[in-house]
Amino acid sequence: MTLRSRFALPAALALSLMTLGPAFSPPALAQTSMSDPLDARDARRVERMEQVVRELRAIVFQGRDTGRPVVVQPAETDYRLADLDRRLSDLEAVLTRINGQIETSSFELRQATERNAALEAQLTALTERIATLEAYTGAPVGGGGGGGTPPGFGATPAPGASAGGGGGPQADFDRARGLMLSGDYDAAEAAFEGFTANHGGSNLAAEANYWLGKTLVVRGADGEAASAFIAAIRGWPTTAWAPDAVLELSRSLIALERNPEACQTLGELSRRYPNAAPSIKSRATAARTQARCG
Repeated sequence: MTLRSRFALPAALALSLMTLGPAFSPPALAQTSMSDPLDARDARRVERMEQVVRELRAIVFQGRDTGRPVVVQPAETDYRLADLDRRLSDLEAVLTRINGQIETSSFELRQATERNAALEAQLTALTERIATLEAYTGAPVGGGGGGGTPPGFGATPAPGASAGGGGGPQADFDRARGLMLSGDYDAAEAAFEGFTANHGGSNLAAEANYWLGKTLVVRGADGEAASAFIAAIRGWPTTAWAPDAVLELSRSLIALERNPEACQTLGELSRRYPNAAPSIKSRATAARTQARCG
């Protein structure tokens, strides 16, 4: 083979390769493989394309089976719905816990209200008993009550003794007072009513009406109590219990929503009993506020 023919063959081979172009490529030489950074992105693209295809298939089959228009939702709708469902479940749990706390608080509030009502009733009864004792403080007075130790104070009615009495005015009065000071207001009310019926002309009748009014206030019979207090203060007695009787009359009138008459009564209290005990004056001030006296 001549030198010219030896160089002609490679040239012809190169020309043939150029003519074939990209349709032919020589075998690649063995080399070390390297990771392509585009592989991950390509995988995600393929995954999204597959998801879109699945959604399109679902849309096509849904439209074919139902014949209704199909609303195309984003691919993440299921996830959002699941997240919303979880949030609603959490909210329901919170509301359930709050409702339980409200029910517990309401129950405790009802119990506290009942306890306060019971305490208020006890305080009212105690206030009445204190006012009863206060009526006997100060200098001795005449015409209706005694100073010093209250009649019948600390005395316990004899077993089987009736409220209507049967003895003299003083014995019946002491018996009724003993019932009241022992806290038996129902029996005391009956005893004082019996006294006023049996001993209406006694010099103890006015005071008996005063204590009768007290027992009626405890029972909440404001109209009857007002009548008893009016009978007690008729003539404006100068007894230790008289200022309290006038005050109690005003309070009964307030309970009956007779505020103008209550204010007039409180005015008479200040005018006729300027030296009343400080406790009477303090309660009278509260009564004026309650009656909205000018």
